[in-house]
Amino acid sequence: MANASTDVQAGKSAAGAKRPVDKHATGAKAVVSAANAFLNTLDADQQSEVLLDLTEANATAWSNLPCGSSCRPGIRLGSLTDTQLAAAMNVLKVSTGTGKGTGYDQITQILKADDVLDAAQNSSSASAPAPTSSESSTPSTDPSASADPSTSATDAPTGTPPSGGPGGPGGGAFGYGSGDYFMAFLGTPSADGTWQLHFGGHHLAVNLTYRDGKPAGASPFFIGVEPTTWTADDGTTYTPMANQRNGLVALTGSLNTEQLAKAKLAASFSDVLLGPGKDGQFPETKEGIPVSSLTPKQKQLVLKAIHPWVANVDDATAKQLMKTYEHELNQTYVGYSGGTGLDSQGDYVRIDGPGVWIEFVCQGGVVFRDQIHYHTVYRDHTRDYGSEFTFS
Repeated sequence: MANASTDVQAGKSAAGAKRPVDKHATGAKAVVSAANAFLNTLDADQQSEVLLDLTEANATAWSNLPCGSSCRPGIRLGSLTDTQLAAAMNVLKVSTGTGKGTGYDQITQILKADDVLDAAQNSSSASAPAPTSSESSTPSTDPSASADPSTSATDAPTGTPPSGGPGGPGGGAFGYGSGDYFMAFLGTPSADGTWQLHFGGHHLAVNLTYRDGKPAGASPFFIGVEPTTWTADDGTTYTPMANQRNGLVALTGSLNTEQLAKAKLAASFSDVLLGPGKDGQFPETKEGIPVSSLTPKQKQLVLKAIHPWVANVDDATAKQLMKTYEHELNQTYVGYSGGTGLDSQGDYVRIDGPGVWIEFVCQGGVVFRDQIHYHTVYRDHTRDYGSEFTFS
């Protein structure tokens, strides 16, 4: 992949030089400031890994697989010093939402989930943090919350990990672990140009596009998790995607028998339709039940179901996007396949509007094979990658 120009601020800063940092910046300017602060911790070779051209090839190079740098650009978190890592994480913190179980909080939990997989992958015994036994429960999404005393933290994972090498800080065949996530800036971070914050790893792809100092797109956003819930050694219970799942379950649970029949999709799904490599491949015809036919209360449940994905971007931008999706609500459809509980393999729910596209599917576990894991994606028919590319 070609490197972007490493000149910054009208060509006055060469690669390896210090970049301007505005300690009082807010909004998108704060993202640029945090990006420059991160770049200032890197040497010239490391900057060349981070600063890349904003091209379709680079922007669309993301995956839900634990395939490391072979399927995504950028610098590997596991290669950074503690200072550099803190600066990289601060870029994510200032650019994403502040809610519990969404935005930055959710991103950090997905990284923790990958460490659980890494521990299980490398363990020949049942020493990895134990997923809780009930997928239908609603554990706390607050990482600081104590585990429910009724939830057993001693039940060992009974799924058998597949064979293969470790993936944590040292990398490996599967690339599980928080060290195997990558950050890139596609285009030079600035307040007067177009660039993209590109971050991801296994089960996560964050693509935030900025144009002229403002967010221009918060999608595609792929997020999944395995295990879906677990209790750590310190007693903390994590459920990184509870907000997404619970919002959709509340929506589908509100549908009566007649509405469920209209919402039922003809096809079944083993994965999301619009995952990596499927840019622009939206179905020509919307399927399911039109939201225009739902009650006012049900319409609010649709909006509540959408929000956790949109909240991956900063709060102000998420609010603007939600206003757009609310305006388009009567042209939006809800569909499902399998069951509506999102607790069994093959359960699938979709929300498809003029702009918003959300999919949630339950798959069989890969490491914890007796359980399920989630794949989801948020896209926008017109705003993916900040509308920088046209897909046929």
